[in-house]
Amino acid sequence: MRALIERYIDAYNRIDVDAMLATMHSEVIFENYTAGVLSVRTVGIHELRYLAENSKYLFSARHQSITTYSEAAGVAYAQIHFQGTFAVDLPNGVRAGQSIELDGRSEYREREGRLIYIADYSD
Repeated sequence: MRALIERYIDAYNRIDVDAMLATMHSEVIFENYTAGVLSVRTVGIHELRYLAENSKYLFSARHQSITTYSEAAGVAYAQIHFQGTFAVDLPNGVRAGQSIELDGRSEYREREGRLIYIADYSD
């Protein structure tokens, strides 16, 4: 499963939505948790495409890297370091050109050789 996850992250880092989705099962569920609260959830590859296409313009550059990785009972766990540079001004006061750096974790599940579940957690 690690090679599949690395293909997904590589496509994410290149902001290549088609390549990202090529690693996904058609019934993929994506969830994003911030400070323990579910902030985004998509069900199915079409909803995830919509989210990915609409959010790819937020960053002029972004990079996720795996800092630790483990698997247990068919679930992969990765500690993730994220760096990004905003491409646009945001309503919360963040300005284009500002950078962000944070550590989080992700959980992945696979079905039929594709990612069926991704959950990202950050504080």
